[in-house]
Amino acid sequence: MSLGVFLAVLGAAFLHALWNALIKLGTSKVGTMVILSVIEVPIGLAVAALSPPINPAAIPWVIAAGCTHFAYKFFLTYAYDRGDLSRVYPIARGAAPMLVALAGAMMLPDAVSSRQYIAIAVLGLGILLMARGVFSSGEDRRLLPFALGSAAATATYTMIDGMGARISGAPAAYVAWVFVADGLIFTLGMLALRGRSVLPRDARAWGLGSVASVASYGAYAVSIWAMTIAPIAVVAALRETSILFAVLIGWIAFGEKMSGEKAIAAAVIVTGVLLTRA
Repeated sequence: MSLGVFLAVLGAAFLHALWNALIKLGTSKVGTMVILSVIEVPIGLAVAALSPPINPAAIPWVIAAGCTHFAYKFFLTYAYDRGDLSRVYPIARGAAPMLVALAGAMMLPDAVSSRQYIAIAVLGLGILLMARGVFSSGEDRRLLPFALGSAAATATYTMIDGMGARISGAPAAYVAWVFVADGLIFTLGMLALRGRSVLPRDARAWGLGSVASVASYGAYAVSIWAMTIAPIAVVAALRETSILFAVLIGWIAFGEKMSGEKAIAAAVIVTGVLLTRA
């Protein structure tokens, strides 16, 4: 992985933490996520119009990604209803790299070195340390199944997107069409499940959702681009440094507790990031 790709993925990690913080900030987590999804559609269509067409063979991958993103968003919003950003985010994002690495060893064509797998394991250790406060601090354990469901969906769409973008021949256009599919499927799905009341009426919610959608596109597009030129499992692990950004945002913006446990976990995660550069 080159230095340019490394820094780009770190930037994507910050954007990912930012849009999650905006969802957490919303009065209705599901409502803000629906707004984000609504805004995704025109963003995707605009980018697709300015991009070369994708290989038709990538269309099934686009649809599969859109369906998997529905599960990811569904589980994530319900987890945020039950826990802090600095707890839900590490669990939701943390298990995904390990799942990608395990599945990738059997299913993906990338060559991942032993040292890179060690880096993924160190990142995983730091993430688990970050998340253990669910048990030690008396927090709501009902967030766990939703956060883990989000992690499973993340691992699934990571592999779908990495391969789909390569097949598409046009990563930017692939991301755009996934945004369209994702936005439509989640919006229509939540309207079917919750009715029109799921759409917030206040301008603040629409503002938060719109900014979150733009940040989400930036994070997603950079990550997919990186997966076309670097090993998928390593990109997936490196972008989990968004956990560091999420913890800082939770501490500074939301007043969440910064304990010694979190500081140690952050140090372990940074070690994992350095190992990905070794």
